[in-house]
This record gives sequence, C-alpha cells and structure tokens, in this order.
Amino acid sequence: MKSYYQLVRHDGNQELFRTVEMSIIALANGHPFHIHAEGLRGTGKTTIMRAVKDILPPIVRIKHCIYNCHPANPHCPEHRSLLPEQIAEIGTEVVPCPFLEISHSAKIGTVVGSIDLNKLTDRIHPTAALLPGTIPQAHRGIIFIDEINRLADTSPELADVLLDVMGTKPGRIQIEETGLPKIELPVNVTVWAASNPDEDPGPLVQVRKQLSDRFDLSVNMGRPSAYRDIMAILENRNHHGRSANDQINIPGNIHSVLADEEIKKALANIYVDYGIESIRAVEGMETAAGLTALMDGRNNTSIRDLIKVVPLVLGHRADKTTISSILRYLDNFTNSSTLPGNISAGVNATVENTIESLEKKPSAWSELRKIIVSWLQRFRLKQNSRGQNNPESNQNTNQQENAGKASGNNSPTGNNVNNGTSQQAQKNTSNDSNKAVSNTSGKSAKTGMQSKGEKGSDVLSSPIVAPPQCAIPLINHSLDKFVSGEEKN
Repeated sequence: MKSYYQLVRHDGNQELFRTVEMSIIALANGHPFHIHAEGLRGTGKTTIMRAVKDILPPIVRIKHCIYNCHPANPHCPEHRSLLPEQIAEIGTEVVPCPFLEISHSAKIGTVVGSIDLNKLTDRIHPTAALLPGTIPQAHRGIIFIDEINRLADTSPELADVLLDVMGTKPGRIQIEETGLPKIELPVNVTVWAASNPDEDPGPLVQVRKQLSDRFDLSVNMGRPSAYRDIMAILENRNHHGRSANDQINIPGNIHSVLADEEIKKALANIYVDYGIESIRAVEGMETAAGLTALMDGRNNTSIRDLIKVVPLVLGHRADKTTISSILRYLDNFTNSSTLPGNISAGVNATVENTIESLEKKPSAWSELRKIIVSWLQRFRLKQNSRGQNNPESNQNTNQQENAGKASGNNSPTGNNVNNGTSQQAQKNTSNDSNKAVSNTSGKSAKTGMQSKGEKGSDVLSSPIVAPPQCAIPLINHSLDKFVSGEEKN
C-alpha cells in the first residue's frame, strides 16, 4: 500500500487530507476529534485514512499496559490506584499510536471486552479477569470504521457503544461479564469512519442520526477531475518529497489557541438564529477553527478560519441553504468589524469560494435524489395529460353510440317498407341537422378568425367545445313504445 506522502492530492480529496491532519493534531493534544468521510466507492477514502497509521506520533505508556495508561494519568483497573513512585518502579515505554479497526460484522465481545481465558486457565495462578476489546485497547489512539452506515443498520448494539464512546470527551465504556464485577473505563479514542451514502442502507444521517451528529466533521469525498492528477496517480509520483515513515508535524498545543469575544459571539448567533439542533456543532466549529489557525502557525482564531470549517462541521447537520446563509452572515460580520481592508477582502473571497464549492460539489445522495424527483415529475405529467385527454365530448359520444344502439335494437325488422321509410326519414333529418351544425360551425369559425385577428390569441389556449348531440328521429321507435293498447283500438 502507498504511504501517506505518496498519495496524490487533488480537488476531490484535499479536504479529507486537511481534516485528517487536523484530527491528528487534536489527538496529539489529548483531544478526540471525530471525522466521517462520505463519497462514491473507489474515490480513496479508506486508502487515505489507513495510510495515516504509519505517520502517527508514538505514545508513552506504563510498561506492558494493554490499556495504554498514561504514566501521569493512569485509568485502567490495574494502575489507577498506584502512586507515582510505584508507577516509576514499573517503568514506561514508547509504543506506536494505536490504530485499530472495527468491521460492520464485529461482535460486541471483541469490541468492548470479554473474559480473559488465558488468565482463567492459568494452572499456577488462575484468576477471573477481563480482556479489553478493541475500543479499550485503542485508548489514546484511533479507531477506523469502514462502511459505518452498514454497521449502524445491522449492528445497533455496536452503534450504541459508539454513542457512549463519542458522546463525551473523553468517552466511557462499560465492560460486563457474568460472575465478574462491572468495569467502567474512560476512553480517549478518536473515531474515523467512511461510508458510501449512495449504497444500501443509505446515508448515515438517515440510518442513525444520533451517531452522525457525534462526528465533529463530515467530508464529502470527490473524484479527481484533472488529467494531470490521474497521470500522477498512475505514475505513483511523490509530490511532497518526504520519506514514507516521516511523522506528521505537530505545530503546537490546541489549548494555547485563543478565540476572542467576537468569535464566540458569532458562534452564539449562529446557533440561536439559524436553528442549529446540536450544541456539538458550535463546539466543533470552535475546535476546527482553532486547529486551522494552529496549522497556519497562529495562536488566535479568525473569522476566516471559521468560514473554512463551517461546511465541514455543518455538512451533515444542516442543508446547503442554511450553510450559505451562515457564510453570508459571517461575511457581513467581518465587514462590520474593524478589520483592515485587505483581510476583509480575503475573507470575502473565501466566502465566495466556499459557497461556490458547495454548489459545485453536490453529494452522491443528493444527485440520486434529483434523478428520482425528476422521474416522479415526469410520471405525474403523464398522468395529468392522460386525465386531460378525456373531455366531455367522449361522454357525449358514448351517449350517442348507446342511443344509436338502442334505436337499432328497437327498429322493426319484419316490415321492409317501414325500414325503407325509416332510413329515408333518418337521412333527411340528419341532413337538416348537418346543415344546422355546418352553419353554426361556419359562424363560429368566422367569429374565431375575427377574434384571432383582433387579439392574436393562441389557438391551443382556446377551450375545446363538444359538438351538439343530434336528435334521434321518433320514426325509428315503434308505436308500442308511446301508445297504450286502449288508444290503439
């Protein structure tokens, strides 16, 4: 597999690279920062996240502690009650930063913990103890979950565990086994996830909205659009000139970055005025803006930093219209402040670029939704056109046909003279009716031509009037239908 620095960066994955590095910096400062990458399959989401494993900064832990206890802040059942002198006697060691994965088919025991069979079956000192699962072993590290939307759909109990782990910072996990005391541990774990929203069971925000809200940032992964990027990927170019094992640079402490009162006021206004549901969104914006400033070598957060991270923080929490309105608000907030003209102009350009990127990069699910809506609209138009093609003339025509059938059935068949007389009378009557209809239609046509010449109205917009129903000659009916027996005599 390619190393992190060998991966080609392009317009489609640039945001994911940036958010991954922001999360690593937060992790190195003891602050979990959860990220979720969404996009079509094959765009490289999983590749980028797994490649980070080799560049993570190592951690220092108490020697041989499978819970990765920090020497200054032990938390596991074995070390949390020890004094600093006792921990010093045990010693410390430097180990790689944990990077573990949870699949959507994982079992609850392997994720949380279970009975340690090795200690239980020890012939010399058999003891009943717990074996920590994936999450406790990833303390102070990263857990990666591919296809998290499938996990949330097929394993709701694992989704509940993740809700507890990601609900607070640090999170917590509870290990329970029959016959053993319940153990509750704090876990400082950063969760990364990837998913394909266009495949079953759909986007995570629709499968498990609570779990989607736990992620601080959501990145929409795109495809490379430039020919040179595709050529670079095929040729395996290294654009950065760094060794595959070079660790990522940690620029400083996130807690040293300050947000002034104007930034906090803007965040408060965004939460209240734009109806943001989760307070995590505001906290995520503040943290992400601080990480952006730290990556740029600054210790103060600016409105420009806030503008850069708003789409990432609110992409899975609000619609594009709300996000664009918030960006416009931040733009106006900047113009009303006392910033120099060149900085204000730079912020305006950032806002315009961000809104343009939102409009140019719709998610895969939104594209699928547009197609479905267009199909439904076409189907409705066809149904309406079919309903409009049944005017009242059809009903009149049916009445004429039924009346004609009735007259044909009631006409006498035994008397040829009567038949001939009846047919001749019917022809005369129909001719008179046709003359009347033709005169009427001629007058209507003349009137229509005059109105068309005067007003220039569209012929298609004029109402269609059914022709009048012709009278049925009484001679076609038998005498018995109208005269009783007494009157005949």
